[in-house]
Amino acid sequence: MTIFPHEMLREIYEQPQALNRTLSLYLSERGLRQEVGTQLSKWVGPSGEILIAASGSSRHSGLYGEILLEDLCGLAVDVEYASEYCCRGGPDFINPRHPSVLVLSQSGETSDTLAALAEAHRQGHKTLAITNAAASTMAVEADISMPLAAGVERAIPATKSFTCQLAALYLLALYEGMHLGRMDPEIVNEGITAIRKVPALIESHLDSWREQAASFAHKYAGAATFLYLGRGIHYAIAREGALKLKESSYVHAEGYPVGELKHGPNALVSDRVPLVVIATVDPALTASVHRYEKTLQLLEEMKAQGAKVIAVANAGDEQVPALATDCVAVPPASEYLLPILEVVPLQLFAYSMAVEHGVDVDRPRNLSKAVVEK
Repeated sequence: MTIFPHEMLREIYEQPQALNRTLSLYLSERGLRQEVGTQLSKWVGPSGEILIAASGSSRHSGLYGEILLEDLCGLAVDVEYASEYCCRGGPDFINPRHPSVLVLSQSGETSDTLAALAEAHRQGHKTLAITNAAASTMAVEADISMPLAAGVERAIPATKSFTCQLAALYLLALYEGMHLGRMDPEIVNEGITAIRKVPALIESHLDSWREQAASFAHKYAGAATFLYLGRGIHYAIAREGALKLKESSYVHAEGYPVGELKHGPNALVSDRVPLVVIATVDPALTASVHRYEKTLQLLEEMKAQGAKVIAVANAGDEQVPALATDCVAVPPASEYLLPILEVVPLQLFAYSMAVEHGVDVDRPRNLSKAVVEK
């Protein structure tokens, strides 16, 4: 039996089971549950516009959802900070656009996101809530609720609730893609088969990822700042990886699109400012291959510059490890499922850095599990 010295580590290891429980809410042996599809069919309006409002890690899952819903469903999606969206309205303001609104929250009680939900209702928008608490205020007040089954999350840094949010958003994209006629049943079934494999893939790699993460944390313990880089849908994971490191270990980090490094942040890169680069690829998708090739180009330039780079790459990839200082491998998957795999070693790295720095991993200073009104 694995001994877990902290709740955060336990919850990272619980992710395969949490994902399976969440998938079972929306999938039957025959595929997508019809009753869920019927409920969701009432959400997206004729404009085909969606606004996602969330905070913290949930906003990063929203950035992932933006790419999914645009690429797979042809919807127009904006992602807002809930704390900003709820302050843009007012009794005299009516948005001339009429998006459907998706709110994301682990607790379902986040005050800024509840305020965003209230503003969406005031403007007459249809709303959908994805939360880890089916009886929460957000889940009850939204027009439609998609609960998660991550289970109670005791550590303040979100881990299993985050990956379950990604899974729920992926299933939402399959539902909407079929409903809107953007995906035929064969493609949807392939997506279902693929996501059902993800929990086992994570479980089979947890121990090796944990060992690598501990080694990297010891090696890079003296770093002052980390720059996390990702392209496309993987930018959301770069942002989440950086947030996990900040809140867990008190080491500063920022997430950027890969192509933005040379537009300013590269001035920071030094022995004490390493890069964490997501350099995975889905060979079956032309856009993913193009993204990968552009990332390889940047890695070549960073190697010539003498930068220290931790890369996340596909298992079996020989090009990325040759260009990076250190590399962690994730199993191959589709472009839209790779993020669920990529984030887990980044969670473990954040956890290991916290341990290396002697931080109270489960209760970082100045933070609470849910940001609520007092």
